[in-house]
Amino acid sequence: MLNMNKLMVAVVAALLLFATLGIEGLQAADSKQQTEPKRHKLPATLETTQWGWLDPNEPPKLTVNSGDIVSIETMMHSHNKIQPGTTMDEIIALRKANPGGGPHSVTGPIFVNGAEPGDVMEIRILRITPKPFGVNFNLPGKEFPTIGALAPEFPEGYVKYFSFDWKNRQTEFKPGIMIDLKPFPGTLAVGIDPNDPAPRKGGTKDAMAPVSTLRPWKNGSNMDLNELQEGSTIYIPIFLKGGLVWTGDSHCRQGNGEVNLTAIECAYREIALQLIVRKDMKLEWPRAETKTHWILMGFDEDLNKAMVNAVRETVDFLASQKMVPLDRYEAYSITSMVADCRVTQVVDIRKGVHCMVPKSIFTKKK
Repeated sequence: MLNMNKLMVAVVAALLLFATLGIEGLQAADSKQQTEPKRHKLPATLETTQWGWLDPNEPPKLTVNSGDIVSIETMMHSHNKIQPGTTMDEIIALRKANPGGGPHSVTGPIFVNGAEPGDVMEIRILRITPKPFGVNFNLPGKEFPTIGALAPEFPEGYVKYFSFDWKNRQTEFKPGIMIDLKPFPGTLAVGIDPNDPAPRKGGTKDAMAPVSTLRPWKNGSNMDLNELQEGSTIYIPIFLKGGLVWTGDSHCRQGNGEVNLTAIECAYREIALQLIVRKDMKLEWPRAETKTHWILMGFDEDLNKAMVNAVRETVDFLASQKMVPLDRYEAYSITSMVADCRVTQVVDIRKGVHCMVPKSIFTKKK
């Protein structure tokens, strides 16, 4: 009988242990479910994309919470009208079909709950998967003499299409020349800044009228910053409730300058973005970071002024960071010694400069 009682006690103890472990396991699963970000998909259709304009009155195509991940599809230019075989005459006609607007197809906007003017949108670029082709072209300089760094020297238009070997992340320019693919979004924006001096659609003076996707500005837009690849993060000041995130003008490779007007323009099966509302940050201009660098930006119609703006942003960043205290004179000195300031692009009316600050300069205090 004593042995039987011991056996019963052991069985009950084991059952209690299993029950406790089961409850803890369920609690852990619930906790994991609560902490994992919710995932969404936003396909590119004629209803979810806009051609050439950021319209603050466009109804949101998706509403998400801060921290959610959105897998976004993008289109080729001009509502997907540029496809392999599209002729230069057809490209020119499409350029003229949207007066004042950009050629870009942008997917969005995405409304992020809790985002308010004065906050910052942190956008983490988690993954990019291109569709299978791309295109590069310059418009004829005889008709578009200011579009392209050497437009008058290239009076005729030129267009070249590419098929991608995504497994090896390469494309062939011609036999003997292979180009590595390094995709990034040419346009990544939040809703417009009502104080953006850019002209509004139709020439209206209404500050809340649509703004062309041609120019980069404080809300991001057509930055053409080739460092915004997988694993990078950008921080953009928010001007409108909900943030209103857009992306498009997808690129698969671009040199700094984007000198003939275009990169390898492409479209994405997916660009996965994690959208995080930052109420602890205040910014005037976008900033970005990669694993190895902080990136500060400047935009202006005058390239020299864009340089000044980028340098000032870099000095302000270094003088305000908390890792090692620096006054502005020290920050200016470090900027001159280690910041690599590059011409982002010269073809978007407002030209861009970005300064790369290596994170490696900050070492652990001894």
